[in-house]
Amino acid sequence: MSTVTAAVIALALLAVFGLLGFAWRAWLQRRRTGSTGFRGMNGRTGSVEWVAGVGFVIALIVAVAGPGLQYCGIVRPLTDAQWILVAGIVVATCGIALTVWAQLDMGDSWRIGVDASETTELVQSRVFGVVRNPIYTAMLIFDFGIALLTSNFVTIAGLALAIAALELQVRQVEEPYLSAKHGAAYRRYAATVGRFIPGVGLIR
Repeated sequence: MSTVTAAVIALALLAVFGLLGFAWRAWLQRRRTGSTGFRGMNGRTGSVEWVAGVGFVIALIVAVAGPGLQYCGIVRPLTDAQWILVAGIVVATCGIALTVWAQLDMGDSWRIGVDASETTELVQSRVFGVVRNPIYTAMLIFDFGIALLTSNFVTIAGLALAIAALELQVRQVEEPYLSAKHGAAYRRYAATVGRFIPGVGLIR
């Protein structure tokens, strides 16, 4: 597998991820509830909420730019070892499947962004009983797979940006929101279920 072929596969996987993880899920949410689930970026410019939202959007753009630039020959991967490229395809594909699974498990509570005026169900069962943010975990698994498949500095930077943006979003925006809305129930949940990794990131 050449580095150009790897870039083409990465772009195809990104397209599938976008279609299933965003477009299809928003369509399904609208069909179920009448709302797409998109809440956008909240908070004033420069606020934590705004920085997290903008950071996530930039991370998505960089994630696509990495394989695109590699396809054009502008950047080169750190390695073209075939086993790493194949591992990248497998990991990214698993990331897509896990993202869809976690989104379905979230049911009608699925949202992109936070609306402080809403109170959705606190989902704690199935995959949400393993980690509190399984959709984000799955997305990072997908990003890691893309970074293996196109291991250039742009793609790796996109992975780092995604980690930073999601950490900021979860710790500074979503956890305070859920704690305020669900009180003791959320605090008990957060004390026993890890943030992104089972048993890691407990809040006590």
